[in-house]
Amino acid sequence: MQGGVDRTEPMGQTILTNALNPQHNAESTIAESKITVPAHRLASIDAYRGFVMFLLLAEAFQLCNVAEAVPESSLWRFLCQQQSHAEWVGAHLHDLIMPSFCFLVGVSLPFSLARRTAQGAMRRDLWRHAVIRALLLIGLGLAIAALHARQMIVYPFDWILPQIGLAYPALFWLALRRSRTAWGAVIIIVLVCWLVFALYPIPDHDFDYERVGVSQLWLQEHGLSGFEAHWQKNSNVAWAFDVWLLNLYPRADPFVGFPKGMTTLNFVPTLATMILGLIAGRLLQSDSSPWSKFRWLVLAGAVGLASGWGLSLTGLCPLVKAIWTPSWILFSGGWCFLLLSCSFLLVDWWGYTRLAFPFTVIGMNAIAAYLLGQIHSNVAFNALRRLVGRTLFTFLGDPYEPLVYGLVIVAGYWVALYVLYQRHIFLRV
Repeated sequence: MQGGVDRTEPMGQTILTNALNPQHNAESTIAESKITVPAHRLASIDAYRGFVMFLLLAEAFQLCNVAEAVPESSLWRFLCQQQSHAEWVGAHLHDLIMPSFCFLVGVSLPFSLARRTAQGAMRRDLWRHAVIRALLLIGLGLAIAALHARQMIVYPFDWILPQIGLAYPALFWLALRRSRTAWGAVIIIVLVCWLVFALYPIPDHDFDYERVGVSQLWLQEHGLSGFEAHWQKNSNVAWAFDVWLLNLYPRADPFVGFPKGMTTLNFVPTLATMILGLIAGRLLQSDSSPWSKFRWLVLAGAVGLASGWGLSLTGLCPLVKAIWTPSWILFSGGWCFLLLSCSFLLVDWWGYTRLAFPFTVIGMNAIAAYLLGQIHSNVAFNALRRLVGRTLFTFLGDPYEPLVYGLVIVAGYWVALYVLYQRHIFLRV
């Protein structure tokens, strides 16, 4: 597989893909038989991907800075909350970004396999392509992490691209099997992940949480107790694995835990989210009626939400995105099914492609958008202020300066992506 830049037709033909969008760069033949393969790219997938990527780029709006400047406004407090990750248990809109990325990788894969199969691709070559892609995803993720001054942890495998790269070979293998195998894999992952955490002993009362980066204040506000303590931050089985693994590498200071409590082994439950996407992709690829597809997507979403939330409410398994608990697999997967159903209804079934176009431009060049989003906001902000001064950003008042700045930055991102779209240039790994 070659990385870099391609110039291709933007819709309906051979279209360049990337690590977050493997829809037209797949690796092998499909085990499922008699599947109707759409002759065009499903616009709903690009629109959903673009919407999720927009949420990531919208971090530049700095809504929490606005909320801090106008503390009397409940609206801005709510918007700030939704643009922030839940500290541990719970979920905000921002927490659905990573699950959606992973889900969409799975959704796209059946279309890729069908297309490559039609081109007569050999399985052994495509397996090699899958492994290379996985390695490139891991490498790109580590490279991006190295560009962030705050990332002082060696080998941050908890980032999204390394997580997808670690899980991708298994997802590809399942894509060659029948759907019941995929369903079985999801069930096994959910049960095994729950059992492994539940069997790992809860730390003693004298466990030094301060040593692993968890303050007493944090424990008082967000800590878990009773049976749920098996999923406590930086004291669970996945954390123990990282303490062993990441201290095998040469490092200046011993590894004691990731600041947000995420773990390398998250890629295992993340794989379950990707498999749910694979199942959804096969549904969209089938010759079922649009109503049948929409109905099953909504039903799957409702079941996922209810089961995930129910596990958390009963105390059997807390809803924690940071360590991708089984309840989070089901809950976030439910949201992914529902979001995909909305995109399918509006774009593919009802044909509102113009309405979705701003998101489609972003979704078709997700790697480029992701790289743009990694530009540190302060760097871009300071560059703009040096060029045009502060007046442009303060015409609504000082409290809204971060928001106006963010709108300008995101508009610039979109224009850059639109230029690439118009020139048929799409980045890929």
